[in-house]
Amino acid sequence: MKKSLLGLAITITFTAQVSAAQHEHDHITVDYHGKPATAATTEFNKELAKTLNFDDKAAFERFSKNKIAAFDEATAKILRAEFTFISEELPDSVNPSLYRQAQLNMVPNGLYKVQDGIYQVRGTDLSNLTLIRGETGWIAYDVLLTKEAAQQSIKFAFEHLPEGKDLPIVAMIYSHSHADHFGGARGVQELYPDVKVYGSNNITAEIVDENVLAGNVMSRRAAYQYGATLGKHDHGIVDAALAKGLSKGEITYVKPHYELNQQGKWETLTIDGLEMVFMDASGTEAASEMITYIPSMKALWSGELTYDGMHNVYTLRGAKVRDSLKWSKDVNEMINAFGDEVNVLFASHSAPVWGNDEVNHYLRMQRDNYGLVHNQSMRLANQGVVIQDIGDAIMETIPQKVQDEWYTNGYHGTYSHNAKAVYNMYLGYFDMNPANLNPLPTKAEAEKFVEYMGGADNVVQKSKQDFSQGEYRFVATALNKVVMADPQHQVARDLLADTYEQLGYQAEGAGWRNIYLTGAQELRVGIQTGSPKTASADVISEMDMPTLFDYLAVQVDSIKAASLGDITLNVVTHSGDKETKQTDKLFVEMSNGNLSNISVDTLKKADATLTVNKSDVVKVLLGQTTMKALLESGDATMEGDPKAFANIVSSLVKFEPDFEIVPLK
Repeated sequence: MKKSLLGLAITITFTAQVSAAQHEHDHITVDYHGKPATAATTEFNKELAKTLNFDDKAAFERFSKNKIAAFDEATAKILRAEFTFISEELPDSVNPSLYRQAQLNMVPNGLYKVQDGIYQVRGTDLSNLTLIRGETGWIAYDVLLTKEAAQQSIKFAFEHLPEGKDLPIVAMIYSHSHADHFGGARGVQELYPDVKVYGSNNITAEIVDENVLAGNVMSRRAAYQYGATLGKHDHGIVDAALAKGLSKGEITYVKPHYELNQQGKWETLTIDGLEMVFMDASGTEAASEMITYIPSMKALWSGELTYDGMHNVYTLRGAKVRDSLKWSKDVNEMINAFGDEVNVLFASHSAPVWGNDEVNHYLRMQRDNYGLVHNQSMRLANQGVVIQDIGDAIMETIPQKVQDEWYTNGYHGTYSHNAKAVYNMYLGYFDMNPANLNPLPTKAEAEKFVEYMGGADNVVQKSKQDFSQGEYRFVATALNKVVMADPQHQVARDLLADTYEQLGYQAEGAGWRNIYLTGAQELRVGIQTGSPKTASADVISEMDMPTLFDYLAVQVDSIKAASLGDITLNVVTHSGDKETKQTDKLFVEMSNGNLSNISVDTLKKADATLTVNKSDVVKVLLGQTTMKALLESGDATMEGDPKAFANIVSSLVKFEPDFEIVPLK
């Protein structure tokens, strides 16, 4: 009994989610194209286009500069080929500013020279693959989202590099803890087994923290933000702001041999004969992040602190709010440390910026944009502007010269949701209006709203009139109440879908567009498969045992667990080879409906003790074996009360990956 339950626990808990993670995009199961833009949306987009400086082609020139080779068919097929519908003509169904970004991100199409010794493959993924020449080989900086994209990009690069084609990749560096910068790692390692891996400070812990503990809900939300189930056309996805989109394949992770900046903000390190200066920037765009300066090349790698657009202070998929003030200050640190001599800035996304004056102007504009988001949001908050209003109010505070620069626009992060993020970081979700302190749950509130407004049919009738006048924002609010109160009201569902669609067509932010259009799609045809899964096998395999049990703890049904009484468990894991063998001990306790754990030096008195090799735990996570098989073979042992672990297992729930976001019938 104890063997089968233990195997069931680990296998169900991890294997199902790991196997789903191997392919982060399933095939779209419906032929869905949506409806045309309304007259109101067409007029909105045409009027907006008149205010934009399309004559400014500087970014297109930068993105095109120093191309060495255009993609062959196999490399273009990774991502870029899906977006060949992007044209010179502005469609009515896309915000013209966002469409200009979509046009700009179509330019990357091959191998590019940053300067002698630095090359980039741009256009195969959300991020750039950068190759930097060392003494004996190449240093790969950020290695894309998937193993497949990384390997094909490397193959293409080494066919066309003007120097060092016969040299290996000897080092791999992750700038920060987001999957599109480490996900191709296993692909690089398979090609170059001796590659040494470097990462930003505390990167592995932050990867697990962000992608696993909240992995299920974040994956579902990410499907909305990135439009994972939408088609590639003018009524669907046109761009992902940072680049065209996400590559398809397996997200992997190779744990760094060395984490940078563990002793402080600055660290100088020589990698393959190349001196590199690393500055810790954790807490800006990522919880673990750094930038790099190469003195001999006068080249500054800005990681993801800069790109051609404004980034997320709060990412819509859900993550810890980022510190926009620190972000601004860290960009300022870069200016003051390297601004006098830097000749080129290159980064995880977008194209390089060349020339000392141009680099400094670019960095100052980025610094001041994040500073404005922070400082003006807090000025407004201190004047009593509440969280719901601050997204509109901040637009009145952005100087025209900032708005006129294309690379400060809100394609990924918007002023609206970034301002709300700053408010939330300091003040939380509550605006101190007593009416908002303890509102009814959403469905009960919706039912009362609809009752107060004279019933669903009355609300729909008023909404039709407002819809015809292009007043989509409030129509969405009102009809959401109707559909939440009465999911079967088909007329309301159809009109709400139409409303979300038009809001999507007007949105400048790529995430906003995808969220609105995905909401419309799900109202019409239901939930489609395709959520991206960053909690992949390689990521989960790097979890230490305390974090693994933290992950189990969020799956405990506390009422059921409380009914089982107090349970204690020792978990002993062995790792390493004979020379580096390490034993870790964990004391796990389920009490009062809560599962807690703590690392200990000496085993405590417990109901049972599980002993297992860490490498075997990894094999279980990768689906290469089961805990049941390990127990039966003697590679793992369980001593004590067989019911102890079985009862812990029985309290776990299975997460539903496709939970409801818009009301379903």
